[in-house]
Amino acid sequence: MAKLGVITDGISTDFEHALKVMSDNGLDQAELQYLWDKEVGDMSKSAIDKAEKLLKKYNMEVSCISRHNFAGIGVHEVSIGDSTYNHHMEKLKECIDMAHKLGSPLVRIMSFRKEMVLFGEHGAEKWNVSDGAWSKLVELLTPVVQLAKESDIMLVVETGNNAMITSCYLGKKLIDDLGTKHLKVLWDPANALYCGENPSEDALDSMRGGYLGHVHMKDVEVTIHQATIKCVALGEGQMAPHLQKIADRLNEIGYDGAMSLESVFRPSEGDFEDGFRESISTFKKLYA
Repeated sequence: MAKLGVITDGISTDFEHALKVMSDNGLDQAELQYLWDKEVGDMSKSAIDKAEKLLKKYNMEVSCISRHNFAGIGVHEVSIGDSTYNHHMEKLKECIDMAHKLGSPLVRIMSFRKEMVLFGEHGAEKWNVSDGAWSKLVELLTPVVQLAKESDIMLVVETGNNAMITSCYLGKKLIDDLGTKHLKVLWDPANALYCGENPSEDALDSMRGGYLGHVHMKDVEVTIHQATIKCVALGEGQMAPHLQKIADRLNEIGYDGAMSLESVFRPSEGDFEDGFRESISTFKKLYA
């Protein structure tokens, strides 16, 4: 059974207010992304100390330190050791240090910007394949997982709709190609709708054997050919027919890690906290 929480800035960037709302709603797994006016990795020591005291005050555990490390960068636009790469590595180290201080078992990374990757056979390997970006991705992430090993931390790579890793299948392939025990998949099934992954059928097949490290849950309406996405309350979008099946499949594979409600829905006449309140009862009913 998953442990339930929320990405706290999906309620409010006022960290204490977010923790109070979590406590009032029976959640105890705080995923940290933006606290007050800073993203994790950019916070001062005094701000981290303050966060630690508030977590203890509200009896919260930290599920994941979730900076957008390595997001939005083309794999062919960066090289190991250049200034951009080194900046992201330094910020990753800051996040790892924060995870150790706050007792988080996980630190999130992203998988650079989405580029064409297509594997093939029976002729397709000559005419249709585009795998150079994949080889570069593995190259760029090799020092990242080595850092995780040296730092004794588990990284999770998120399935993103504008990332190289868009599905559980590709997440598993990345982990296997890296040959690492310090990376798991952060599965965001709503993001994976963009790549055609069926979140309640075949997605979790590749996660057997301990590949799944964390889960985000939200709901959206996606129109791929129009390149549009709309956030909606949980259970009111294209995730609706999958939500119960996901709960069943997670139980089937024995997942007992954390699941965060990713409260990115903002009603027309409200804010993100209002969106959280429209989704939390469905979230708890399905996954508690």
